[in-house]
Amino acid sequence: MEMGLYCQRHFQSRIRINAPSAQIVGLFMKAYQMRNAGAVIHSHGIESCLATMIDPLAKEFRITHMELIKGIQGHGYYDELVVPIIENAAYEYELTESLAKAIEAYPKTTAVLVRNHGIYVWGDSWISAKTQAECYHYLFDAAIKLHQLGLDWTTPNHGPIQNRKGIPDTYLKTSISTKAGTKDSNNEIEPSSHCILLDIEGTATPISFVSDVLFPYARENVGRHLSATYETAETQDDMKLLRYQVEDDLVKGVEGAVPIPGDDAGKEEVIAALVANVEAMIRADRKITALKQLQGHIWRTGFGKKELESVVFDDVPEALEKWHALGIKVYIYSSGSRLAQRLLFGNTNYGDLRKYLSGFFDTMVGNKKETCSYVEITESLGVDKPSEILFVTDVVQEAAAAKAAGLEVLICVRPGNAPLPENHGFKTITSFSEI
Repeated sequence: MEMGLYCQRHFQSRIRINAPSAQIVGLFMKAYQMRNAGAVIHSHGIESCLATMIDPLAKEFRITHMELIKGIQGHGYYDELVVPIIENAAYEYELTESLAKAIEAYPKTTAVLVRNHGIYVWGDSWISAKTQAECYHYLFDAAIKLHQLGLDWTTPNHGPIQNRKGIPDTYLKTSISTKAGTKDSNNEIEPSSHCILLDIEGTATPISFVSDVLFPYARENVGRHLSATYETAETQDDMKLLRYQVEDDLVKGVEGAVPIPGDDAGKEEVIAALVANVEAMIRADRKITALKQLQGHIWRTGFGKKELESVVFDDVPEALEKWHALGIKVYIYSSGSRLAQRLLFGNTNYGDLRKYLSGFFDTMVGNKKETCSYVEITESLGVDKPSEILFVTDVVQEAAAAKAAGLEVLICVRPGNAPLPENHGFKTITSFSEI
């Protein structure tokens, strides 16, 4: 693999392999300046070239459910990896502007592909950059080989590449309004949304499952979990997040917040204070990362011991399977952690449904009632227009925030959900089968 390596912290000594010429240093500097990179690798590996040639019009490379996705910073096996593609130029320095635009448009990416040319990869250190470069080239090679076999590397089960026009008529419905799609020559609805973004509680699962099963399980087991895993790096990180949150809560006078003793205090004293704070957070149903991350770790134990099984509405599995067959990608956006989301859909009363899902978003992208969160998701999915995303939720404030970001929106009315305000102005459904 031909590659150039340029380390920011050794800028003067220029530690490198086939180091970049002065003409293209500006390209490397964009990653340093815009992503605070520690090292950048530029590769002309044939896999990175061919991956951009599979679809000459594609502006992105996408792949999901491949093991080495875990080697890319900020990604896991179940996530969809998206790498922007920019067009090549006669001279490498002419790529600087388009590279910068791609880095800005894709805040989570650690690489940019250049069509018929190669790839730029960056990381916190040269080790991180090199490791990710190797993972990217493996994934490109996998996509090329799957393409040769007629298999779709962009879907969770990597089944045969689908031609949407060839999909049986029974998968197409005319259930909501023509605004959700356009009619083709057979008078069928051709969905306009390229992907669907689903809420969980009150949309895919009953609110009662969350409030009467998951929350009580976390509340009853938080002390036992913290005590059993106190010394692990994972739990230490959970406690660190909780400390930050509680410190902020105390300043703001949040009800139920109590001081957490310092590290010099005894283990039992620290755990008692953490439990008190967590119980107060659960009672208030707070949508905060510190709580949701810990809950996910507690629920992982419960699902692992078969003490928990998720409940989804009866129409959910069939709808997910239908959308998957149509080539429509489905993502989840919930206040629960991404771990909790994967656990929930991986352990349902209908079995493992994760094969139908392309990715998960949690409060790390922002609060669900804030428009900027949906802007961030839109940028991450890389659609041409926000309206290519259909968001389904049971909460009017979330619907309003998504609509303000330009997404198409439906409100799901389920048994046990809170009554909707009058004149809310959104289309409603009672089942995913209506989509």
